[in-house]
Amino acid sequence: MIQVESLSKTYELGGNTVHALDQVSMRVNDGEMVAITGPSGSGKSTLMHILGCLDTPDSGIYRLAGENVAGLSSDRLAEIRNQRIGFVFQTFNLLPRLSSQENVELPLLYAHRRDAKEQAAEALGIVGLADRMHHSPNQLSGGQRQRVAIARAIVTNPAMLLADEPTGNLDSKTGLEILELFQTLNAQGRTIVVVTHDTDVAQRSGRVIRILDGHIMDE
Repeated sequence: MIQVESLSKTYELGGNTVHALDQVSMRVNDGEMVAITGPSGSGKSTLMHILGCLDTPDSGIYRLAGENVAGLSSDRLAEIRNQRIGFVFQTFNLLPRLSSQENVELPLLYAHRRDAKEQAAEALGIVGLADRMHHSPNQLSGGQRQRVAIARAIVTNPAMLLADEPTGNLDSKTGLEILELFQTLNAQGRTIVVVTHDTDVAQRSGRVIRILDGHIMDE
């Protein structure tokens, strides 16, 4: 699913060159659930942005489902983000004036899908929120909001789910429920990459990739 070879990314910060990623190579197989861990400043956020086609590397190769996406146009990267990657964020990123169903429909509307309502309802059923379709985010608990976000992430049936600190804004019990949902989705064949600094989250993944100072330490 993911093949990264000699990926590098640098930033200029206060007159200094920061090597956020330095010759990083890694793989994630189809159907795996993998955690990418590391302390703040380790490079895991930069790696996540590149894996999610939100940023591009300075050098190296990134193949997603066999396609080298490292040098594609911004339009093509937008297509890949919409069609092949489902995003789950720490802060949920739901639109407050829309219902759960309407929030989940958004990726399908961007793709001009006529079955958006039906597919959104199905995705909400998968995450256990069939009875909350018409509730707005402010009528939901934190865990329910994250389930809506996960439904939005899977509604396009993407090749990969990319989750950035998905339990960071949740209490431990609710966070565990979200992790169990990820495990269920993974057992159904979905490839999941979780970026986290939480060791408990990492331990519940099938494999852990540790990054430090822009280098992969072990995987």
